[in-house]
Amino acid sequence: MLNTGAVYMDIIKKLELYRLENKITQQDLAKELGVAFSTVSRWFNGKTVPSKIQQYHVEKYLTKKKIIRPDKSVKEVR
Repeated sequence: MLNTGAVYMDIIKKLELYRLENKITQQDLAKELGVAFSTVSRWFNGKTVPSKIQQYHVEKYLTKKKIIRPDKSVKEVR
């Protein structure tokens, strides 16, 4: 059985790495994803995981930025 919490955390780790490498604030990232700053902060602190709809938007964002493949796998493109 797939551990969805681990999958979410892998996506969040990639999101955080992308944010740091591109010097994007959590506030700006939250705006781009359409969520509150506190939501992004909780993801990065490991207090919560994205809901299914939030996960969809995070995956879409990372795919658009070419961080993950369009098949929504969490493998790196680089």
